[in-house]
Amino acid sequence: QLSVFNYPPSIGPTYRDLLPTPPPPGDVPSCAEGGVLGVLPGTMGCLQATEVLKIILGRSPNEICTGRVLIYDALQMKFGEIHLTRQSDREMITELIDYQGFCAGPKTTTQPSKQQQSLTSTT
Repeated sequence: QLSVFNYPPSIGPTYRDLLPTPPPPGDVPSCAEGGVLGVLPGTMGCLQATEVLKIILGRSPNEICTGRVLIYDALQMKFGEIHLTRQSDREMITELIDYQGFCAGPKTTTQPSKQQQSLTSTT
């Protein structure tokens, strides 16, 4: 998925307009756990770079992927989009939450093996 959030500044929709409540830490799998097709980061990175250049060049917001989410289906080789509007009653985002827990992926509840414990205790 691709979108430019909060553009134009203080006018365009924000990430919280798309996902009003962040998931609890540990509920979102990491890329390693969830799996990512190797070419996807390159494809999406090129699309992101294109949007950055359009903003730097001062292109019209109508030409920028704001107010919509571009969805790329690599298996079907199709693009789709959903429209997104700014919620005027939403509180302004003034600080970010700690996303460390989100990047770490789901929490494991298993205990370390004896081999792992012995490696830890010898180092």
